[in-house]
Amino acid sequence: RRREELRALALGQGDFRLLDQAGRARSKADFRGRWVLLYFGFTHCPDVCPEELAKLSRAVALLEAQPGLPPVQPLFITVDPERDDVAAVARYVRDFHPRLLGLTGSAEAVRAAGSAYRVYASAGARDEDGDYLVDHSVLIYLLGPDGLLLDWYGRAKTDAQIARSVRRHMETYEPLPP
Repeated sequence: RRREELRALALGQGDFRLLDQAGRARSKADFRGRWVLLYFGFTHCPDVCPEELAKLSRAVALLEAQPGLPPVQPLFITVDPERDDVAAVARYVRDFHPRLLGLTGSAEAVRAAGSAYRVYASAGARDEDGDYLVDHSVLIYLLGPDGLLLDWYGRAKTDAQIARSVRRHMETYEPLPP
């Protein structure tokens, strides 16, 4: 029932076209057939984004340690394309899980990707150095192999709780009919 409710919300059903940290074009279709844990954030984030990406990375590592489970693709999409170009995203993601893919693109493409998941993002006022923070939604999204949103995890969820939830989704997964 929860999957049907999530599908009815139409979250994450759109496609995106962004660039990964190597400059390769990526779309949501590239991840079909794979489990994905997705986080929207920005590389200049002082605390929340690094904490959430570290938690996401630990959850993926916990799942990797369980034999027989399919791999999970960790994915980061910036909400700050003005500063987060391909090179900035490449530098940032290497501090987390070795398979973490970071995506960026034009302001319009990044906004469209975030809108598909109803991500809130708003740049704050610039300081005297031109620096700013971006207020944004703080959620980790779980996408099933069909690309549909299956669950989401807020800041209160631990890496172990996320891993348990993902494993349960994997064990009970049934693609929804089109």
